[in-house]
Amino acid sequence: MEPLSTHKVNVMSVAVKPMTLEEYLNYDDGTDTRYELVNGELIAMPPESVLNHQIASFLFAHFLQSGIPYYCLSIGAQIAVSGYRVTARQPDLVVLSEEAATALAGASQYMITHDMPPPRLVVEVVSPKQENRDYRYKRTEYAARQIPEYWIIDPIAQKVTILQWVDGLYEEQVYQGEAAILSPLFASLMLTASQVLTAGR
Repeated sequence: MEPLSTHKVNVMSVAVKPMTLEEYLNYDDGTDTRYELVNGELIAMPPESVLNHQIASFLFAHFLQSGIPYYCLSIGAQIAVSGYRVTARQPDLVVLSEEAATALAGASQYMITHDMPPPRLVVEVVSPKQENRDYRYKRTEYAARQIPEYWIIDPIAQKVTILQWVDGLYEEQVYQGEAAILSPLFASLMLTASQVLTAGR
């Protein structure tokens, strides 16, 4: 008998088939886990902190008070973006154009697909250990969708980054402390970085 130490074990690798957008939209594992689809792979999102949820809700209320119609504001809408394979993101807050709101209202799923007009603004609140996702990957993906404005609210670094889409790239302005935020699209907003980072408390 051949010694056990000389046996060779053949391990067959099994390739995981990338998930399609339709499969992702219909996926339900019976839990409350939130997912994003990144290059065809289902990625579990970290649980939202209380502060992150409060910041998104504070901005929702503030945009509503500033005259943005309720049907143009969304917490929970997803966006199909470009990637190596199909990718879908779920921003913390989305401000839609009238055209995008109309298209989304008639859709079977709560996702802004590639054939719909892009949102006017997306807002991401940075979670711990997720900086690359919001500052690098989503920045590129949202620019490719030609989303005019992208806010990165970072309670960890205590700063608000406002990105404006210009000729295919985002130009950024960073606000901290009591600095008044200047939004290219929403000039009437009267908010400081501190107000946003603390959800108005």
